[in-house]
Amino acid sequence: MPRVIKSPEIRSAELLDCAQRLFFERGYDNTTVNDIIREAGLSKGAFYHYFASKEALLEALATRLARDSFTELQPVLNDPSLDGLGRLNALFAGSRRLNVELAPQMRKTFFVLFRPENLALFHRVDQSARELAMPIITDLLRKGSDEGIFDVPDPEAFAEMFLQLRLIFRDVMHRALLKAEQGNIDEAARLLDDRLRLYGIAIDRLLKLPDGTIEAAQPGFARAFLEAGP
Repeated sequence: MPRVIKSPEIRSAELLDCAQRLFFERGYDNTTVNDIIREAGLSKGAFYHYFASKEALLEALATRLARDSFTELQPVLNDPSLDGLGRLNALFAGSRRLNVELAPQMRKTFFVLFRPENLALFHRVDQSARELAMPIITDLLRKGSDEGIFDVPDPEAFAEMFLQLRLIFRDVMHRALLKAEQGNIDEAARLLDDRLRLYGIAIDRLLKLPDGTIEAAQPGFARAFLEAGP
């Protein structure tokens, strides 16, 4: 059989596809570089041409998942029938929906990222996600400010603070996932729901809105996320 020549972009995407499938089926720790290259039909040298390590591959995969999520949510952000507040709440609602749909895969990834020894990796992944989100949130806040809905004298600075608040979920999500794994679903769901509610209030106060305006939490979301199969 003649050797199939593919572009670097296609080869890289194929490696990410294989890694995603194996990480989600077996878990990150139970998947080796050899497993990935065997699945992709490539040599080890080819793998390291595209990714310096398995950790670098996970980082690239997390970035791609974040980019795909924003692409899914783009119609909401461009909906002309919504004002700034409507777009922001629709963004939260869309994120909740995607989180539930992808919950089994995301939980496996979270367990890897939340380990103390992976703190640096967590921050690299988070940085990639924030770089994707910054212009989107900045534009949303700027439009809401122009409409007189948000009080944000510097939309870019407020977007940065908005995104920095997300970091509180690292430890909270880890604790909730551990409790759920131990069978304490009720306690885990209460913990996650309560922190989401407080996160929404923090955003309200950042944007000088009445408490409860931003719908970061929704009854039943935490349980749906924690119990989503398989």
